[in-house]
Amino acid sequence: MDKEMEKLAIKGGYPVRSGKIYYGRQWIDESDVEAVANVLRGDYITCGPKVEELERTLEKYTGAKHAVAVSNGTAALHCACLAAGIGPGDEVITTPLTFAASANCVLYCGGTPVFADVEADTYNIDPNSIREKITPKTKAIIAVDFTGQAVKNKEIREICDEFNLIFIEDAAHSIATKYNGKQVGSLADMTCFSFHPVKTITGGEGGAVLTNNDEYHKRVVLAHTHGITHDAALMEDAPHEGPWYYEEIALGYNYRITDFQAALIVNQMKKLDSFAARRKEIVKKYDEAFKDVPEIIVQKEIPESDTCRHLYIVQLDLDKLTCTRREFFDAMSAENVQCQIHYIPVYWFPYYRKLGYNKGLCPVAEQIYKGIVSIPLYPKMNDQDVADVIHAVKKVVENYKK
Repeated sequence: MDKEMEKLAIKGGYPVRSGKIYYGRQWIDESDVEAVANVLRGDYITCGPKVEELERTLEKYTGAKHAVAVSNGTAALHCACLAAGIGPGDEVITTPLTFAASANCVLYCGGTPVFADVEADTYNIDPNSIREKITPKTKAIIAVDFTGQAVKNKEIREICDEFNLIFIEDAAHSIATKYNGKQVGSLADMTCFSFHPVKTITGGEGGAVLTNNDEYHKRVVLAHTHGITHDAALMEDAPHEGPWYYEEIALGYNYRITDFQAALIVNQMKKLDSFAARRKEIVKKYDEAFKDVPEIIVQKEIPESDTCRHLYIVQLDLDKLTCTRREFFDAMSAENVQCQIHYIPVYWFPYYRKLGYNKGLCPVAEQIYKGIVSIPLYPKMNDQDVADVIHAVKKVVENYKK
């Protein structure tokens, strides 16, 4: 290949592609548009039959006994914490290598997030670090399936059983992932999904809480509907005045999802397995391309996890490169491959510093953060898109390697 073509675009060379490609993107087709339009033409645009259909569809797909659809993934986490009874004085262990909502949901309830470190090779929460952080105040564990890889469910369940803790799985990244052959969604005490546009399937926004526990299910239902019920079996006052009667029996929130969002997610669920298969194909191509690039560290996976990857992260071995991560990021952008960083350790944020958290709490997570870059991964990518991303990564590495 002409050496001039391999000169970095940021230094005056030609980019590997003419149009930009982004790290994540939804895939909406005409069947999705029609599904939403049909709801908009009907009588119900919120709290209608498509919400219930979505819940039944999620139950069938995951094997969970109950699913409650909510307005977004953050609402799902908040409802799960409310159902778990998290309150002032309670500690909840989670990971710092996640979006802020995984810890914020504990603060919403008046509890205290406690950050356990992650494993250096999988980037998921380390069960050994969880054990080290348990105190008499610990009430729950929120374990995040980072990038879509399932956490070590068996080990975390054993810890929860030993210390009588509630296991909440933040599965915002991992719908369609299996752990030991079982779908994520049916494993933890409560599991939370997200349907944000860059996730595997989307409703624009949207989320869900899944559980096999009848009591948690009742609490989540109340939490996402103002604490109001029309269920006579749950009401406390009598006699009831008529069919319009309802009672607020708890303090809840308006976390309801619309019927047209639910319709979009239901239709996307029909394509979930094909979306997952394409994501796996792309991940396989990336793994093969980068396995012999010493400047790139590839995320490892545990054998128990049959992963539908939401993110593909390359970790730069900066000791083998002459560039900083920012320089790598900018060079990739100039090649028209737009990357992202997932995530800044949660307790590094100013708000958390004001609460008393300091850098150094989770050294493994902090070290991983310094070198990670998310490259494009979504099912609508064609083979040329994938080849362009691989080309760009290798081109930038080649120009900056020591």
